[in-house]
Amino acid sequence: MQVFWPKPNRSFGPFDVLGVIGLAGLFVARFIPVAKLIPFWGCMFRKVTGYPCPGCGLTRAADHFAHLHWLTALKSNPLGTVAALFFAVVAVWTVLHLAFKVPFPDITLTDREWRIARYVVVIAFLINYAFVVVQHRYPGLLWG
Repeated sequence: MQVFWPKPNRSFGPFDVLGVIGLAGLFVARFIPVAKLIPFWGCMFRKVTGYPCPGCGLTRAADHFAHLHWLTALKSNPLGTVAALFFAVVAVWTVLHLAFKVPFPDITLTDREWRIARYVVVIAFLINYAFVVVQHRYPGLLWG
């Protein structure tokens, strides 16, 4: 892995877009009760099959994360909590980048590192989904 730090700049790039999206998403999760306002909000897959989908708990995780209830967010959907943390960090970095010219690092991975990263993401997804299913079917078994 190679990390390169560009010169200080305020150029708007892809990470800034993610930061703005993260800031907006966390703002909505903090101040707008989406699940209560929209009457049809919920998982149709879970309603039909009785099993949660891989995305079940993402709204609750974002809501709890935005309210600083991090342990409850982890119980809802661990990978969703990690995603919310990522968006929060990128949002803060975007503010620093645009206000104080703090650059985003350029990170280059080798083909082997990319392959390992893909395997880690797939394994994390499968473990997270197994957690969500067990947490739904047997509440309190994994996390009291």
